[in-house]
Formats: sequence, C-alpha cells, structure tokens
Amino acid sequence: MARDTTDNRPIETHAQLLEWLTKGNKPKDEWRIGTEHEKFGFYLDSLKPVPYEGENGIRAILQDMADKPGWEAIEDDGKIIGLYNEKEGGAISLEPGGQFELSGAPLENVHQTCRESNNHLAEVKEIAHRKGIGFLGVGASPVWTFAETPMMPKSRYNIMKNYMPKVGSHGHDMMFRTTTIQVNLDFSDEQDMVRKLQTSLKLQSMASALFANSPFREGKPNGLLSWRSEIWKDVDNQRGGYHPFMLAEDFGFDKYVEWALDIPMYFIIRDGKYHDCTHVTFRQFLNGALKGEVSDPVANIGDWSNHLSTLFPDVRLKRFLEMRGADGGPWQGICALPAFWVGLLYSENALTAAEEYVKDWSPEMVGQLRSDVPEKALNAEIAGRKLIDHAKEILEISRSGLRERACLNSDGFDETLFLIPLEETLAIGKTPAERMLDKYRGPWAGDVNRIFLEYAF
Repeated sequence: MARDTTDNRPIETHAQLLEWLTKGNKPKDEWRIGTEHEKFGFYLDSLKPVPYEGENGIRAILQDMADKPGWEAIEDDGKIIGLYNEKEGGAISLEPGGQFELSGAPLENVHQTCRESNNHLAEVKEIAHRKGIGFLGVGASPVWTFAETPMMPKSRYNIMKNYMPKVGSHGHDMMFRTTTIQVNLDFSDEQDMVRKLQTSLKLQSMASALFANSPFREGKPNGLLSWRSEIWKDVDNQRGGYHPFMLAEDFGFDKYVEWALDIPMYFIIRDGKYHDCTHVTFRQFLNGALKGEVSDPVANIGDWSNHLSTLFPDVRLKRFLEMRGADGGPWQGICALPAFWVGLLYSENALTAAEEYVKDWSPEMVGQLRSDVPEKALNAEIAGRKLIDHAKEILEISRSGLRERACLNSDGFDETLFLIPLEETLAIGKTPAERMLDKYRGPWAGDVNRIFLEYAF
C-alpha cells in the first residue's frame, strides 16, 4: 500500500464500518484488475542489498522517478517513500526491507496489466542501472541475513518492527525478506463477494504451490519450496494467514467487520504523526481507549481504512478482494497470477465450476493443505489426490473463463496466453523453486549468487 488514508469523518455508528466495505460493490462492467508486485534491489557489482540513503540508494531512484511526468512524491516525515500517479491510478511504494513495489492501476484486462508491468520494469531498470542497481524477482531473500537487510524510513514500519516479535516468530522475515505478486479483484454484492472469497481461499494454497519460488535462505537451500508461505504460518496469526471462519456459511461483511474490530491496531495518524496503538483493539479504540493518549481520541473513517489495510488474511477483504498466496517471481508470473484468478472469478460459469469443484474441501482440509504446501508444493494432497492433479483441472476452468471473456490483444490473442507459464509448470511437474534447485545442484554448482544473473528483471 503506497499511502495511508486521511479521512477525518468521525465514526458514530456500526453501519459506517459496514458501509466502508459495501462501497466496494460494483456492477460487472466496472470490475477491474489491480496487480501488485514486489522485487529486491541489489547492487550489480557486489550483490548487496540497496539502502535507502546514498547517491545510489532507493531514495535516489524514487527522486529520479518523481521527475518523470505523471508521478507525484509521497512523503513520510519529510522523506520520499513512494510515488503516486494521479492520472493513471497506480503507485510505487517501499516494503520494509527496500522491496520495490508497483501497485498497479485498476485495468480492464490482463493484456493491459502485462503491458503496465513491462513499462514499469523498463522505466525502473533504466533509472536503476545508471546507479549500478538491478532488481531480483524471487519470493524471498536468497542470500542476505536479516542484519544485512536495510530498513526503509516509513513510520508504520517502526511500529510493526517493534510489535512483530510479540505476536509471532517470523514477523521480521515477512517484513524484510519476502516479496509477493498479488491481484485485486472486484465483486458486485455481498453474495458475490462471499462466493469469490471462499472459493479463492480454498484455492489459495494452490496458487502458493504453482508460484512457489523461495527455496533459499542465506545462501543455501532452506528445505522448502516456498519459504515465504512457511513464514506466513507464524507472523501474527490473529491478523494474518488462514482464518477458517471465512469459510462459514454465515460469513459476510458483518462477520469480517466483527473480526477486524477485535484485532489490535498498529497506529493512528494525528497531525501528520504516527502513534503506536498496538496495545488496543479497534473496538477498544471506538470505546474511548485512547482518551488522554492522543490529541484527538475519536475514531474516524481514515483510522478504519488504515486498520483494515493492516490485516493480512490469505484473502483480504477491502473494497475489493486481494489474492495474497503467491511468491514474488519473474515477469511471466506477474502476468500469470492475475490471469489465473481472473479466469476463475470473473466468469460466472468458471466461478460456478470452481465453487463446485472445491465444495467438499472442509476448513480442516484446507488448513492442512496450507500447512503442507510450503514443503511439498504440488505434491501436497487434498481430497485424496495430489495438488498437481487438482491444479490441472482448476487451470482448465480458469482457461475456460478467460476464453469466455474473449479479451483480445492487437494480435488477436486472448488472455489465455498468460497461463502458459502455469501450463509449463504442470506439464513438467516442477514448481519454479524445484527448477531453481535443479540449477543449484547442476550448472550453478552450489553457487546461489547465480540467481542474481538468471532471475533479475
């Protein structure tokens, strides 16, 4: 997320909390695709991570980009920490360890998404290479220790860094040493939201397996295929990861609001300053818990919006649905992930087929699959079959949904062309991580640094 929200309208009724979410309801002709992807910056000569400060640091890249037409700087305490494109709607932000993120504009089809990503990478590469910097597309930092990893000067990250060790064992790894590709998709009403959320939640571990791309840690194989997915098993389980209540028959906007109300807050913003609020839940905040601690202790709509942005379930509900299961990866993956989910969720026929396919996957089965996927990926099992076999059938459903959409590029190809990387993964029966490990044990001769040559953008 590039910018935290400021909206000073006071919260006076429970209905306002619900209304914030229901404003996301959109007719089908207004559904859009928003794709986010993160990448690690590194120095081409030393392969070291890129700090914020310095002539050839992250700050310098952002400043150079801010000079280009369309971009406006986003600042935190006087320091540039992101960019926003008012005209197009996209944004660039920094994750805690300097991971460089594009939060894409809401676009109509995957062709546009892929073109946007390509243009972004070309622009960033042109600026970064002049400074001796490259960018790496993998799901987790493959060689750097936590001590070597820089920290970006965003106020909310200081609060998160201090809080994370209190609630989980891998919070700092998540913050500083992982990247992801995500896609944000719309819904028409509560029923449509529930169908999409529950179907995608059951299939989120399949996406984690298909995009598994983080088999190294500090220069060696870590024994996993998606270390990033393993990390998310113990970050802050109250606010993040897999939440079975979202699969309940009575799940809806109100259930999500009630859950969110009882999650500890990270912060509120008053007079441009971030105040640590990790000691109170949002419900306690509404009931006056911050009286005497801040100048304006009355909860407002901006506080609620920011709070919802600090919840990290595998599928996050805001005014759209965020698919959060995939590791970061190369350019093809940036295009493949939205194609996979758009095919499944933006066609009524495909959504019905996918919903029917997973209808007997119980919350317990889904939870076990999520636990198994970081190590086993496509060899994990659910409903008596390996995940790879299920994935072949689900991918066919996604393909049918994309064909039904019939969104063609200038050469007459529809969006199914972006599923080709996933088709290759299933055809050879190896995830990106397994193919990377094959290189490590083969032509790389145990040198993980080769990853910077072959997986850089």
